[in-house]
Amino acid sequence: MTLSWPGIVRLGLVQMALGAVVVLTTSTLNRLMVVELALPAVLPGLLVALHYGIQITRPNWGFMSDTGGRRTRWIIGGMIALAAGAFGASLGVLLFETSFAAGLSLSILAYAMIGLGVGAAGTSLLALLATSTEPRRRAAAATITWLMMIAGIAITAGTVGVFLDPYTPMLLLKIVGIVTVGSVVLTTLAVWGVERRVQPVERPREETRFIDGLKEVWGEMAARHFTIFVFLSMIAYFMQELILEPYAGLVFGFTPGQSTSLSGAQNGGVFLGMLTVGIMATGLRIGSLRAWVVAGCLGSAASLGAITMLGGPAVTSTLTPAVVALGFFNGMFAVAAIGSMMALAGQGRSSREGTRMGLWGAAQAIAAGFGGLVGAAAVDVMRVSFASDATAFGAVFLFEAGLFVVAALLALKVIDPNRGGHAAMVPGE
Repeated sequence: MTLSWPGIVRLGLVQMALGAVVVLTTSTLNRLMVVELALPAVLPGLLVALHYGIQITRPNWGFMSDTGGRRTRWIIGGMIALAAGAFGASLGVLLFETSFAAGLSLSILAYAMIGLGVGAAGTSLLALLATSTEPRRRAAAATITWLMMIAGIAITAGTVGVFLDPYTPMLLLKIVGIVTVGSVVLTTLAVWGVERRVQPVERPREETRFIDGLKEVWGEMAARHFTIFVFLSMIAYFMQELILEPYAGLVFGFTPGQSTSLSGAQNGGVFLGMLTVGIMATGLRIGSLRAWVVAGCLGSAASLGAITMLGGPAVTSTLTPAVVALGFFNGMFAVAAIGSMMALAGQGRSSREGTRMGLWGAAQAIAAGFGGLVGAAAVDVMRVSFASDATAFGAVFLFEAGLFVVAALLALKVIDPNRGGHAAMVPGE
């Protein structure tokens, strides 16, 4: 049996829950540390980089999903670890006010748990989706589940932004507690029984070692080239993640609630961008996936240029439309790349879908952590070098725009438009 459309939507609810929890740690808590606590932006950058760095274990989670056992246990267990880590991270923010050492220690532990939780739940979920979905439905299933994740991020960020004003530490704990507990409950209800229906008999365990399985996948030239593309493009995608809300607060005077709502608006733009590509490329068959990737990268670069120019006059009402445009083009790029990823996951040696997804997930996570850290550290350096915060942030945004242009050029070589947008295959491989 394979997943029905309702079954795919149920797994999408797990992605929605993942996004809802993660957005609290990468946007709201980051803003509070930089603006309200006046900590250097590199500190939350390092913490977020830690949670991404730990996700280098994603290929291992995927390999374990491939070689036997039930994936449901890893999905639910990973979500529990993620929820506990997110709540611990919010406690760490409160501790920073009284003891920097205590706050840092708890935050390191919490963000490590976040990384383990996202890696275990996210990779196992994608492995279940890739192996239980008909090949012709895989790209559409990836689009549906990612749209639901973006919806979870946007809804959570927007809702939390409304209820967080006026900000108090206890209100923060209450809101984070509701979101994390709700996400665990939603995940359990969504995934329970799905795997038993599509894979009623537990798979026999394979004796292949993890390192051998990883070598098999890395030996596939298409998978290797696509891994490099994912890594470089995701650095560009995530550079602004940790600095956009502080930029809104320091340059445009946004309150914590307003800047959190800005993040929600950005992710709403991502949702619209993904939906546009899904309708145009899949429904109307307009444009190849490569064309949508390139358009998304170039549009993102243009949006970052606009955000930079708006920092001079710093008119509050002009920032949100520019950020929504950035999200829209980010979404175009992301869903086209995800469509290629899901299709390519089923190619090559059988029973390695999870390992491939884990490899690309690890590349994405490392790039996200590195990109976010570089962006935050660069802002700290630029704020020392320039008298104006707008100029300092603008320099980083323009550098990120340049990376998006490089990513667009790379996509022209890596993604083959004549193979349904799949990664280009080199003759003789």
